Amino acid sequence: MNGRSKQNIRVKRPAGGRQPERLGQAEAGTYFDVRPARLPSRLEGLHALTKPGVRGFPEVDPAQALLAWVMGRDRVRGDVLDLTALGGLLASLPGVTLRAVEGSAAALTVLERAGLNPLAAVPGDDLRERWPERARTVALVLAGDRGNAYALAQIAWAQACTPPGGTLYLAGDRDKGFDRYVRIAARAFGRGETVARDGGMRVARLSRFPGPTPASPEPEGYEAFGVRVVGLPGVFSAARPDRATALLLETLNDLELSGQRVLDLGCGTGLIGAWAALRGAQATLVDGDLQSVRSAEATLRANHLLGEVLHSDVDAALGERTFDMILTNPPFHVGRGVVLDVAREFIAAAERRLKPGGTLYLVANEPLPYEPPLRALGELRELRREGGFKVLSATRAGGH
Repeated sequence: MNGRSKQNIRVKRPAGGRQPERLGQAEAGTYFDVRPARLPSRLEGLHALTKPGVRGFPEVDPAQALLAWVMGRDRVRGDVLDLTALGGLLASLPGVTLRAVEGSAAALTVLERAGLNPLAAVPGDDLRERWPERARTVALVLAGDRGNAYALAQIAWAQACTPPGGTLYLAGDRDKGFDRYVRIAARAFGRGETVARDGGMRVARLSRFPGPTPASPEPEGYEAFGVRVVGLPGVFSAARPDRATALLLETLNDLELSGQRVLDLGCGTGLIGAWAALRGAQATLVDGDLQSVRSAEATLRANHLLGEVLHSDVDAALGERTFDMILTNPPFHVGRGVVLDVAREFIAAAERRLKPGGTLYLVANEPLPYEPPLRALGELRELRREGGFKVLSATRAGGH
């Protein structure tokens, strides 16, 4: 096939600063093990679950921890819509019935294990089909690390989900623009102020007055490597190709892809998977972030390309699928810190998903210690090293 045909996309859900950690076994179990989160002492009596890939692991996200403390202090009761439910911490507040919403496949797995029946959704989604009557209390942790456009989209979504007379509890990081976002949110809601501070973490309480919902930021986009990319707010490299991905695709320019089953693991905007499909591959794209899945869908549509897009915690949604080739620029941040649990599992997934003789192509920052697990996968080659990045390949044994 030539890679250009009627779109066929399916969405499915299964379940900097410091030195990188050693790329060994994840703490206290395997990647997919769900376990209790470690909580600060002031949250005694509360509980949450977590796993690798959930923000804050193996603890709870510090902004959400302060949020839970404030809501407990305020004796919040009844239905609470949590637009960033993470591991379900707010569900353990006395008298709270949680409506859990998440876009992270890892967090959705944890919430399901906790019996919270979560809804997979992202900023801008209409939640009224699931909950026709809006909860009068809404909670949200701002993801300022995902950029200005995503934080503004979160604020607009929270305003749309909060009824007039309702209350939003908004948490976030001072160093990620929280004070400015509170001022923006207060204008959209009508009234609001910061009510708690702990180190860099902040919580504001806002009251919703009648008024229009602010417009959400428009998608960004660009063209690269023959692909028109649609970048939704908050998706990695939404406005331009990142240097590592560009290096990977430049290095693989002469790779024969026609008819090959190719997996874009951690697809983000879908640039890598769309590039492969454009060159005749049977492309499958997966990401643990629902916003990224939506972005990859839009990229395939914009290029009239055939592809399968799955919302998946690493490879959990792939069933029995195997591939001739896996292409990836694995993430090494979950929230604020350098966390290699997800990248570690990407390499383990390659061992599960590659056919004998199949090859994983990976690009990474030079210091990240991916070589040992790649050697365990198969023959390791360094294809390129440039500008602080390296392109590595590992071929699984058993091919002809």
